[in-house]
Amino acid sequence: MVIKPKIRGFICTNAHPVGCAEHVQEQINYVKQQGALKNAPKNVLVIGASTGYGLASRITAAFGGGAKTLGIFFEKEGTERKTGSAGWYNTAAFQAAADAEGLWSKNINGDAFSNEIKQKAIDTIKADLGKVDLIIYSLASPRRTDPNTGETYSSTLKPIGDAVTTKNLNTSKREIDEITVEAASQDDIDNTIKVMGGEDWEMWIDALKSANVLADNFKTSAYTYIGKELTWPIYGHATIGKAKEDLDRATVAIKESTKALNGEAYVSSLNAVVTQASSAIPIMPLYISALFKVMKADGTYEGTIEQIHALFTESLYGESPRFDDGGHLFQNYKELEDDVQARIQTIWDSVTTATIDELTDYVGYHNEFLRLFGFGIDSVDYDQDVDAIAPIANMID
Repeated sequence: MVIKPKIRGFICTNAHPVGCAEHVQEQINYVKQQGALKNAPKNVLVIGASTGYGLASRITAAFGGGAKTLGIFFEKEGTERKTGSAGWYNTAAFQAAADAEGLWSKNINGDAFSNEIKQKAIDTIKADLGKVDLIIYSLASPRRTDPNTGETYSSTLKPIGDAVTTKNLNTSKREIDEITVEAASQDDIDNTIKVMGGEDWEMWIDALKSANVLADNFKTSAYTYIGKELTWPIYGHATIGKAKEDLDRATVAIKESTKALNGEAYVSSLNAVVTQASSAIPIMPLYISALFKVMKADGTYEGTIEQIHALFTESLYGESPRFDDGGHLFQNYKELEDDVQARIQTIWDSVTTATIDELTDYVGYHNEFLRLFGFGIDSVDYDQDVDAIAPIANMID
């Protein structure tokens, strides 16, 4: 079929298999150009391995360090009539590239919150890897079913205390308008912590420890975004911020429970980038468009793969990791510099619908959004007929 982007609101409902493969290959090429990672992990489990920072972590470990990788994700396969999800095509491309280079790689498609998928991962690690020395936790989901109670929780994106009215970039209409987000209830806060907090990360590490598949001196990291004043009302001092705080609680618990293994647990603070998750958060499209404008002007812009490669080389496996005041691995230090934030604030205060392209890099934002789904990539002919069915090799049933 000929596949063109179908955008509804802040999501793209289809994906292009060839475009996704090209996007993955670009990231692989970047990592290989940087040379071999020093002190690289050998056996890596990536929970949330098919898009965004999780995919970039898998690429960095495999193609930068030669690591064996086991990827967990929840994606849809294509059919003759409908495209698969971008994450499905990304993983098919990653697996093909890993096979071509003789890298061990296997995949599990299913609900990472479930006990069943945790057990599948453990069985695979025992059979093929023995133990894992790096566990990346990079899940973004709107809901989670607690495997022990069967209860399903849904996350919300709401401020805490009072409703917030703020400037917003309406990506559907390409207009600057205002958006009001109602304040969260206590249930909203609690449910968001259940979905996006550290409980499942902790459960993964506990399950791996109980099964004796954690290596001595293993490392694990979850990813977070910690902004400043502009994003604080809907990100920091909000339901999602409370969930991210719970990751800090989980970090302490994981370190305590794995003392005998000398395990290291971190929350890594990363740049605001265009992902399927961030595009759904009010204010982020405008904030990121302004951020891109400032950082590209300074020559400090980093996409997802650049951020993760730098995290691995500078902090996770670097000799002098950088920490923020909250004890997180601090990879978005360039974004949070006072001068950068002040210039973003100036853009924020003055931008109108008429000046979107002049003052922000919305074009760059939109292009990055399209690329998430395999569109807008120069090397791809989007008028060509393509097969929407792309098998993933080494999938564990």
